[in-house]
Amino acid sequence: MLSAVASAVMLSGIAQAGTLAINIAYKGASQRTVWQSTLDEFKKANPDVELKVAFVDEEAYKIQLPNWLSSAAPDVVTWHNGERMAYYASRGLFEDLSGDWVKNNWNETFASSKEASSYKGKQYAMPTVYYSWGMFYRKDLFEKAGITAEPKTWAELLDASKKLKAAGITPFTVGGRDAWTLAGWFDYLDLRINGYEFHQKLMSGEVPYTDARVKKVYTTWKTLLDSKYFIDNALSYDLDAAQPFMFQGKAAMMLMGTFIAKGFPAKQAQVMGYFQFPTIDPAIVGAEEGPIESLHIPSRAKNKVDARRFLAFAGSPAISAKLAEGLGSLPANSKSAPPEEPISRIGFEILSNTKGGIAQFYDRDMTKEMADEGMKGMQKFINNPAAIDEILAQLEQARKRIYKKS
Repeated sequence: MLSAVASAVMLSGIAQAGTLAINIAYKGASQRTVWQSTLDEFKKANPDVELKVAFVDEEAYKIQLPNWLSSAAPDVVTWHNGERMAYYASRGLFEDLSGDWVKNNWNETFASSKEASSYKGKQYAMPTVYYSWGMFYRKDLFEKAGITAEPKTWAELLDASKKLKAAGITPFTVGGRDAWTLAGWFDYLDLRINGYEFHQKLMSGEVPYTDARVKKVYTTWKTLLDSKYFIDNALSYDLDAAQPFMFQGKAAMMLMGTFIAKGFPAKQAQVMGYFQFPTIDPAIVGAEEGPIESLHIPSRAKNKVDARRFLAFAGSPAISAKLAEGLGSLPANSKSAPPEEPISRIGFEILSNTKGGIAQFYDRDMTKEMADEGMKGMQKFINNPAAIDEILAQLEQARKRIYKKS
């Protein structure tokens, strides 16, 4: 019988012989629901496989995954592509799936995701979905403040923010207690000010944090903070606690991935819009965030045969499309039908027309240790925007230590 057991035994991946243990990270009831439905379909198509499933909240999942992989691992785990995947592949904790890519024709159907799924020429991930990042906003609040069009430039965004503030509406909500929500702001400011190539060099530790171009990102961000355009005490709220500011009409915008759209209350979904992060420097070719979610088989998995059956099933065009719809994302499988949900479709168009490159995300493009230091620095910055030089000096010391570069 299919179960969703989150006991300590299941979380460690220990299961009886002949069962398939799967650990799934989720954020919100809608994400859990679509995964459960997918598992039900797999069980129906494979009645000989007993599933033992652990659903774990995403933030707790991030903390527990290293222990699972290095001890009694489950057979399948959800995770992320890019540097996040490479971190475990380089340590021998993820199974090489290169043969599955050939056998299942993933080299064609997941061609655009292959590089992010690879480490030293081998594939260690099966992409499931990817998603756009952009600015969610309340259309009715924009209208109330006299904003007649979605901002396309930084000057227009500042003007809209000024009008919202004058109307008694905070322009932006952000859940700074979840440091990665701040990283989205850093990424987009850096991509718009310095461009994709510079951004990726910074992510790989090749650029000093004391570089004037990095400081410009923070000083640009500081103009929003100095103008009180963010909710008060942003570090007190995680993502879930920050969203109600928008639902209740207290804040008008939130920079976030399209995956949150599925969790919007029905009434709020009707008044929600979504637009591309505005241009700051017209000379910089626009780049976007397009993080890829993925499935992996731990190298210590006990039931790799059925794990491969599950990945082949989940990688089909129909299931990829179903997961994308339920997760508020886009299907990684190129043969899947395009999304019908309005916000996901806007995200699809944004990423499809991107000319300047697609980044995975701050803590997915960067080695984990440096990403953690960088996001702590962002929280310090939000707490004290005047401390930019001190924060950047600390990050530079961390960069030198972690990357051993002068």
